[in-house]
Amino acid sequence: MLAIAFGYGAVNLFGGFTAYMYEGLREGAVYGTMRGHLTLFKEGFLEKGQLDPTAYLLSPEELQAVEAVCRCLPQVVLATPQMGFTGLISNGKVSTIFIGRGVMASALREIWTRRFLTRVQEFDGRPLDDAVPDGVAVSRGLARLVDLKLDATAVVLANTVDGLVNALDVTVAQMIDVGASALEDKVLLAPLGFARSLLDTQGADRVVLLLERYEQTETVRARLGAALKQAGLPVEIRNWIELSPEYTRTKKMFDMIFFFVFVIVFVIVVMSVVNTMSMAVMERIREIGTLRALGLKRRGVLVLFGLESLLLGLVGGVLGMGVTTLGWFWVKVAEPMWTPPTMVRPIPLKIFFVPEYLGFSWLVMVGLCLLASVVPARRAARQNVVEALGHV
Repeated sequence: MLAIAFGYGAVNLFGGFTAYMYEGLREGAVYGTMRGHLTLFKEGFLEKGQLDPTAYLLSPEELQAVEAVCRCLPQVVLATPQMGFTGLISNGKVSTIFIGRGVMASALREIWTRRFLTRVQEFDGRPLDDAVPDGVAVSRGLARLVDLKLDATAVVLANTVDGLVNALDVTVAQMIDVGASALEDKVLLAPLGFARSLLDTQGADRVVLLLERYEQTETVRARLGAALKQAGLPVEIRNWIELSPEYTRTKKMFDMIFFFVFVIVFVIVVMSVVNTMSMAVMERIREIGTLRALGLKRRGVLVLFGLESLLLGLVGGVLGMGVTTLGWFWVKVAEPMWTPPTMVRPIPLKIFFVPEYLGFSWLVMVGLCLLASVVPARRAARQNVVEALGHV
């Protein structure tokens, strides 16, 4: 029973941790990267826009039309334009390239408030402000590379949509954490007004949508696609999974890890039950012989040992639920801290209490206990009655 209980508890606690990891990955893909649940691009941007992004900008009129269509859907809680851009940043002595994103600061705060797992401040300094367009955020690696401190000034250079070179002064308002090491020395985040001034345009290259729940993604995508097509807007829609290949890869990895842990634990449980039932048969040979001599058929012996295994699984599962609850409660109260691979600062570790995992693993556990009793029970049922009665 202890083997079953602790095996059951281990599987469910790991399952709760896996569910927490999935939710954290989803939050990172939707909120951390500011991609939202759905992202709208001008038709052709994803295929050819990387080489010539300014040729696939949404015009101010198109942006207004897209946002008007989005506001008609009650599931959409936020529709905000964004602008990607690249260029050089210089402190007057050295220069380096950067990858920038122009965002609405008010929308950024809205995105932040909707996170609930990793709501830790991932920057030092003051929040971005739409009213102060020259206040930008730079990644810590980029700041070290160009020797920038908080409130330091720098010059940003980029090509406008007409192919001219433009330069604007900026002030470092924030130092931000970037989980991806490849981007640690390249990221710059700026108010959308600054990005538009730098590129000399009033357009944007995408519109990001936040929904009430991620489960609504495909439903809203279908309705939005039909509405935009009817309005004659040449727009492509991508969901957060399509724009986050790292989420899919990491989820598959955790699926495999969970599968192997599940198999290993249940193999241990099955072997424990087989061993227990085999010992029960060895210790009760004379009792089995007596029952058979009194008229109990082989099927009755199978039923007896099957019931014993069933009770082991049922009681062990109940004890395992207690182990799971204790582990979950300890993590909830103690709140141990850890640093996920995609983050720089530690966050509280959580384990989700998932009723579906509890029910499914309990049924599987009971079923495995019944299957594990088959071989010992058949051996007991096939005992010769005379030999069993004389067994010492």
